[in-house]
Amino acid sequence: MKILRVLALALCSAPLFASAVTEAPVPADAASAPPVSMSARKVYEQARSQLLQIRTVLKGRASQTSVGSGFIVSKEGHIITNFHVVSEVALEPGNHDLVYVTADGREAKLDLLMIDVLHDLALVKPAAPAPGEALPKDPMPAWDALSFRPAKQNLGQGERMYSLGNPLDVGFAVIEGNYNGLVERSFYPQIFFSGALSAGMSGGPALDQEGRVIGVNVARRVDGEQVSFLVPAAFAATLLERGRNAPPMKGAAHAEMTRQLLEHQSALTDRFIAQGWKTATHPRYKVPVPPDRFMRCWGASHQSRTGGLDYEDSQCVMDTRIFVGQYTTGAISLRHQSYDGSKLGTLRFAARHAASFRNENFRRLGGEHMTKPQCHEDFVTHDKLPMRAVVCMRAYKKLPQLYDVSVLVATLDQNQAGVQGRFDAQGVSFANAMKLTQHYLDAYGLLSK
Repeated sequence: MKILRVLALALCSAPLFASAVTEAPVPADAASAPPVSMSARKVYEQARSQLLQIRTVLKGRASQTSVGSGFIVSKEGHIITNFHVVSEVALEPGNHDLVYVTADGREAKLDLLMIDVLHDLALVKPAAPAPGEALPKDPMPAWDALSFRPAKQNLGQGERMYSLGNPLDVGFAVIEGNYNGLVERSFYPQIFFSGALSAGMSGGPALDQEGRVIGVNVARRVDGEQVSFLVPAAFAATLLERGRNAPPMKGAAHAEMTRQLLEHQSALTDRFIAQGWKTATHPRYKVPVPPDRFMRCWGASHQSRTGGLDYEDSQCVMDTRIFVGQYTTGAISLRHQSYDGSKLGTLRFAARHAASFRNENFRRLGGEHMTKPQCHEDFVTHDKLPMRAVVCMRAYKKLPQLYDVSVLVATLDQNQAGVQGRFDAQGVSFANAMKLTQHYLDAYGLLSK
């Protein structure tokens, strides 16, 4: 089975231009289509006044740069949304403003109070008018808040849920779906929602049949149908309590993001090392492959039909990514290839093996926000296995103390066979980069005969 390279797509929407929209024909059987369920209608009517669209607009201009959704969670007007919905304001506050728009068209500015980048959440609140500034036209009436479902009331598999938001900036909507438990092998808890979420619904609430908040819309799988994800409501409730009396954030949020990412990488490093490695991953070598606890591993076999190089590959990746603006970080991945060059002979195998090593690169999305890689190459022996190893590191320009580290390894004990491996950790401290590098290199060795 091939590795799923694109795992999830956040639901914040960029501007939708009229030229991209065409009017769909009305199906012949439209009259016989099932009506919206009475439960969905009831939930939407009850929650409509607490549902908002969150817009990021260019400062001093009315043009929006992105849109998402949000919902009111306190009588004081606190609003929950996703961090990725407000990230432009958090990272470039001099260039962007936040505004909310209600279902009946009222609009006003918002202040950003607190962020939780690890769970992709943000807490915002209507901004108080500046001295001399006119009050907003048609201000929001007395705040009416959605309540959170009590944590002690567990959700049952298949329980009906209703996700609300403003998909694709075309209007407020309610999407029916089901609760399917928590996502397996996710580093942080996420709810598996079988409903068709769309861009623009990020930050909207998912409600039970009583209209209580169960989760927050956050992402969908782009390689499946009706496979969507929600942040559990408990994290939103915690953010509200922490930020209820917080003043508006001033300046860019890079320092707060760095603090949270350092917390994340510490927990990630400890959990990754503590879980150890799988056994029996190669007939000749000890090759590092992690357990399937918060990573998914896939493998494939490739047999040459022309008498060339035969090889098997394995790749392990995390579904969890931490969104930090124009790119993501905070993940670990591993892969290796086992080569059989007996059909090639010694010289041709050596050339192919060396070429595969040289073809590795360190480019990734968001690379312009990082320094150029600094690499060190050496020849090492561990557990009687000679290896060529390269370690490369890149620093984050605006997230001090955080680095990406990559480790390349090639075995050197055979003339017509071998293993090449790669380890990548994103957004880790220098100390943990070295700890993870050593942990990875120490996992290689020769099996005793």
